[in-house]
Amino acid sequence: MKSVSVSVCKVILMLQAELLRKAALIVILGALVFLICGCTSYEQPGETAAEGRRRHQRVARINQQELMADIDKFMLWDRPSRLTDKRIP
Repeated sequence: MKSVSVSVCKVILMLQAELLRKAALIVILGALVFLICGCTSYEQPGETAAEGRRRHQRVARINQQELMADIDKFMLWDRPSRLTDKRIP
């Protein structure tokens, strides 16, 4: 009787492990699909594809400008040099 219950427990544990493996595989594959596809859709509800593309381009342009401004501030290129009193064109 004891060997039967031990066998049943082993089978149950094997099924749980198999179910856990399948669930982990599904989650990993879902994450990979989301990483690949992500937010590739340009348009939102009530917005045409062209409007969505323009919005994405505008956001990318603004982000690039802000990044360049931050780099300029870090490198101290955002203000004129005070090493000479003569104006350099």
